[in-house]
Amino acid sequence: MQPLAVYVHIPFCTVKCGYCDFNAYSGMDNLKEAYGAALVAEVHANASLLSGRTIASIGFGGGTPGEVPAAHIGAVVAAIGQHARLDPAAEVTLEANPGTLDRPQLEALRAAGVTRLSIGAQSFHADELRFLDRIHSPQATAAAVGLARKAGFESIGLDLIYGLPGQALDAWIGSLGTAIGLAPDHISIYALTVEDGTPLARRVRKGEVTPLDPDAVADLYEAATDRLAAAGYLQYELSNWARPGHHSRHNMVYWTDGEYLAIGAGAHGYLGGERYQNIAHPRAYIAAVEERAPAPHPGRESAYRPGAVTAMADWFSLRLRLLEGFHEPEFEARFGLPLRKVGGVVLDDCASAGVLELAPGVRLTRAGRLLHGEVSARFLARLQNTLAATG
Repeated sequence: MQPLAVYVHIPFCTVKCGYCDFNAYSGMDNLKEAYGAALVAEVHANASLLSGRTIASIGFGGGTPGEVPAAHIGAVVAAIGQHARLDPAAEVTLEANPGTLDRPQLEALRAAGVTRLSIGAQSFHADELRFLDRIHSPQATAAAVGLARKAGFESIGLDLIYGLPGQALDAWIGSLGTAIGLAPDHISIYALTVEDGTPLARRVRKGEVTPLDPDAVADLYEAATDRLAAAGYLQYELSNWARPGHHSRHNMVYWTDGEYLAIGAGAHGYLGGERYQNIAHPRAYIAAVEERAPAPHPGRESAYRPGAVTAMADWFSLRLRLLEGFHEPEFEARFGLPLRKVGGVVLDDCASAGVLELAPGVRLTRAGRLLHGEVSARFLARLQNTLAATG
């Protein structure tokens, strides 16, 4: 049986950023104790799903998991270990805000079993951080990396955001240079997206903010690709670079069709071909777990089994995020249909356009990395037509 990953959602933030559409909430510190207990209760209620499995990775995301007591993190890790075998080399990742990290907290997190930190630097320019509603200063990120090293963390990542309105190439290169200078083991870069329902979307709709031109965003991505490579970072996924041995093993589970158990408010899981989602609001989640545990899945709100088109399209899109791509027999082994039969025309057209390479495996070219969404959409459309025609 394949190793299992566990995702644990911590929905609390000091301030929710205006661009964020994640299941995150500010001003709910009074719920943290009850929420920590609910997480542990949900783990125990899912004992049957953990039994006999080896846990290769645990990811604490949010929200800002680094803002809850380390004892809560340790209690969840310990509860998982009661029902499943924790691989001695298991990766336990925690997302953290540099503005709320200190040495005692970091040492406590390390003692709780966290092995890898993902620090949300986002930018090294004060004006950009203000625009993003971040509460930390550029200097705080450098301090956090230093403190994390002293606390014993051997794998530290930094997250950066690019494509801010009016962002100049020089400013982006400056942030990249500062990040590289801190010598993290992993660097993730994400383009700022305007998500429906966020304060940023409302500002854009009112004309208060003008999104950066897509061509300029592409230039920033290309600049990052060159500079990170020159600094010795290996790109393994569209948004992720790492030093050898420091790629995110937890995220690789998502990109390679692996199974993961979801714990916490609004967490999404994938087990036995079924995708499911937990109750989103922390208060409702806590109440449901308290009422339903120890029955299985006490925090679950909904579940569904993707149809053939959705499953194939998701698999294709996620695997294509990896720079190594995939080999065509992998698709057939997973779905029982040759890739060429369901999407050959799209593959050939994209290869002719210089967007895809088809041998020895299927993968995006460097130019194609900027068009991942378009390639995935075309493949989905072709799938719908092909499978509809074959009944």
